[in-house]
Amino acid sequence: MTPAVPGSGNATQNWGAREVTVAFGATTALDAVSLAAVPGQVAAVVGGDGAGKTTLLRTLVGRIRPQSGRVEAPATADCGFMPTGASGVWQDLTVAENLAFVAAAYHLAGPAYDQRRAHLLRTAGLDHAEDRLAGALSGGMRQKLAFCLAILHEPKLLVLDEPSTGVDPVSRVDLWRLISRAAADGTAVVMATTYLDEAERASTCLVLDQGHALAMGAPADILARTPGTVTTGDRPAGRPELSWRRGHATRSWHPGPPGPGEQAVAPDMEDAVIAFTFADRTPETTA
Repeated sequence: MTPAVPGSGNATQNWGAREVTVAFGATTALDAVSLAAVPGQVAAVVGGDGAGKTTLLRTLVGRIRPQSGRVEAPATADCGFMPTGASGVWQDLTVAENLAFVAAAYHLAGPAYDQRRAHLLRTAGLDHAEDRLAGALSGGMRQKLAFCLAILHEPKLLVLDEPSTGVDPVSRVDLWRLISRAAADGTAVVMATTYLDEAERASTCLVLDQGHALAMGAPADILARTPGTVTTGDRPAGRPELSWRRGHATRSWHPGPPGPGEQAVAPDMEDAVIAFTFADRTPETTA
């Protein structure tokens, strides 16, 4: 299958990746992975380190070319991308200078730009920090600035790589509010996140592990399809390597029903992602 090059546009606005495979040498980073990016909705991509989340996001915006499959995306100028960490801002420029630099790249000027800038700064709570160097901002403020830069030109497709990782709880709430507003305005949003409570609020969720798609669908559907049984207790039940800590308790995953005296729980998204991963990595338990 011949890979499509993002940037060609699509009249139906049916963005996304279709059976995309990406390899770096002998390592397959994505193995026939698909993801739909629907205008007005948020699609969450979750998985552990090395799952392929960043590779998929960079492929969606044309920064990585797949070996096979198709990527359907708007023209490059209609895409917004927020990389992980603080790499989405210029730390030796002020907040205002960061915005002006990106605005010039998209030929935004005049009253329309002034209005857009004022709206984003006010919404992100950065209107009092226009003259501060980006490098002097807190982590949460830098993340919100990076988000403003990614969405300044009102893209049709907005791709965010772990936008809330490492920021304080209040900034996480602010960022999610900004993301939700972008989707409400009709933008197709795809975001990788390490916070599975955020994934539960998305319209769709893709679970990745080592480049493989383990599950995809509405969060409620993923929860309903959680393989095996999740139990809770004071200590690991069954095989210790299939247990993990949740607060002061221990969760354990079983390929079948729980044993005598083990208390089954309704899985949340964190439990479900772990269960799908264990089921995929330990196929002998489901034989």
